[in-house]
Amino acid sequence: MELQPIPSYAQAQQYLVEAEFYNPGPWVQHSIIVAQGASLIAERHPRLDPQRAYILGCLHDIGQRAGVHGIRHIIDGYRFMAEEGYPGVGRICLTHSYPAKDKLIAASPWDGTDEDLDFVRDYLQRIEYDDYDRLILLCDAVSLPSGFSLMEKRLVDVALRYGVDEHTVARWQGFFAIKSEIESAIGISIYRILPGVVEHTFGWTDSLF
Repeated sequence: MELQPIPSYAQAQQYLVEAEFYNPGPWVQHSIIVAQGASLIAERHPRLDPQRAYILGCLHDIGQRAGVHGIRHIIDGYRFMAEEGYPGVGRICLTHSYPAKDKLIAASPWDGTDEDLDFVRDYLQRIEYDDYDRLILLCDAVSLPSGFSLMEKRLVDVALRYGVDEHTVARWQGFFAIKSEIESAIGISIYRILPGVVEHTFGWTDSLF
């Protein structure tokens, strides 16, 4: 796996702080949770580096710095990180929303330009997802701003905000396939690694058990 340069941990934190200034919102805490989960899973994965995983998770939604938009944040993030000299991070900005890249199925309708959509489609057709693409896709699908949850809760949370369509089931199947692949690589359920899944899924505390 050929790895492109990425920012340092300190640089990634600074990018996130600046982005929150431009567009504050729960997406920032969600990004931190994704980063934490990616690092924890990477510690057990034979081909992944925990620090690299953290940084990619931290910056996967950095396109949100451009303002309150929908799925176009992926192209905003790609361009920003590419201009900063980190196209490898830009790649994650694009791939993290498409568990089934061949169908270009996202959770919400495209709200960018037609030209941008053509760029995304062409870009994804030219690459093969690597372990980092799949890792951030997975962590994005189990990370609420409040913490880690069962994937089912996160997917329903997204569906309640954006609605469902004829591609929803295929999208969900894509996420579950990635989860199975990563769990096979690490030899354990991700829910045994990620803390607080029960609490953040059901809103319960240990005192209730």
